[in-house]
Amino acid sequence: MDEVVIALFKGPTSYTGEDVIEISCHGSQFIIEKIIKAICEQGVRIARPGEFTQRAFLNGKLDLAQAESVADLIASNTEASRRTALNNMRGGFSSALHQLREELIKFSALIELELDFSQEDVAFADRIQLHQLIDTLVQSTEQLLQSFQLGNVIKNGVQVAIIGKPNAGKSTLLNTLLNENRAIVSEMAGTTRDTIEEVLNIDGVLFRLIDTAGIREHSKDQIEIFGIEKSFEKMRAANVVLYLFDVNEISVTELQAVVDGFKKENIQYLLIGNKVDGREAMAKEKFAAFSGVIFISAKENRQINQLKTALVAKAVSGDINADATIVTNARHYDALKHLSNSLADVLQGLDNNIPSDLIALDIRQCLHYLGLITGEITNEDQLDFIFSKFCIGK
Repeated sequence: MDEVVIALFKGPTSYTGEDVIEISCHGSQFIIEKIIKAICEQGVRIARPGEFTQRAFLNGKLDLAQAESVADLIASNTEASRRTALNNMRGGFSSALHQLREELIKFSALIELELDFSQEDVAFADRIQLHQLIDTLVQSTEQLLQSFQLGNVIKNGVQVAIIGKPNAGKSTLLNTLLNENRAIVSEMAGTTRDTIEEVLNIDGVLFRLIDTAGIREHSKDQIEIFGIEKSFEKMRAANVVLYLFDVNEISVTELQAVVDGFKKENIQYLLIGNKVDGREAMAKEKFAAFSGVIFISAKENRQINQLKTALVAKAVSGDINADATIVTNARHYDALKHLSNSLADVLQGLDNNIPSDLIALDIRQCLHYLGLITGEITNEDQLDFIFSKFCIGK
């Protein structure tokens, strides 16, 4: 069939912890399929999605958080997402969790011991030390929870809706940001009837830019009306809204009404004054009441880098290039929220001097939620769901 290289990886030092053979053949799809067919005829079966990593988890080579970061690493499409996934795969996130868990287990054992000597009224666990430990765990958990916003940006990107009145220059801005003619540009208002979505990488962050139909109040064109409705839809779903306005057309009163609307809806926004074309001082004076307005000329590619910098600052809270532990997984975030509530229950119990058996119960709940993340507590259905999202080869 072919001349190949066969590499043997001996367990337990292989990726899965088992003996593994890897065949490197010439890259023809026909040859690959022929080799796979020949092997399957000898009783071998095709691996399920994520089965190699699942075996690594079951054999203790990785915990569940590390195993999930393998899938994140494979799916990474920016430097930031690669760094975060690699850090978690190497145990950055798991290390922080294991430390929390070990401290909790130590105090849990002492409190459980107290229950065995309940009639003698003996206290083995120092309540002051336990209170200090729980305070520390609360702070660590809160930091991990807060990192999820940054982690979500790193993993999934930022939805950015470009909103404005017709002919404000939204399509021109999209083309300038992308450095290509992606959207049709015309002097005629209402050219964009549907939303156009493109992806832009700025400083390692993926921005999903959405060019929307121009918003105006009195349109009789049914297609345009439908496009305007979709614009409002995209605006409400976006992480950040770029409100683009023509500095020569919009009044201060109109712009104030737009800003009030954004604040009322709790929408993250940036105000972008377009078509400055050398009259920046005049525009700044006209709109002096509004802080943080970025004045650009999309057509002449002026101040676009300033806009990109402001966009990253608006979307990202925290140092995206840091090697700190960052939560990127929604399952982990949910478990950490439950952990935070359980830790609060422990603190409340300590403050109210509740019996040891009830404190022990609350600590067990904390250990349960930590175990859900790292895989100390799992069931077969949960594992099947997690690993089903992997690609076949890993």
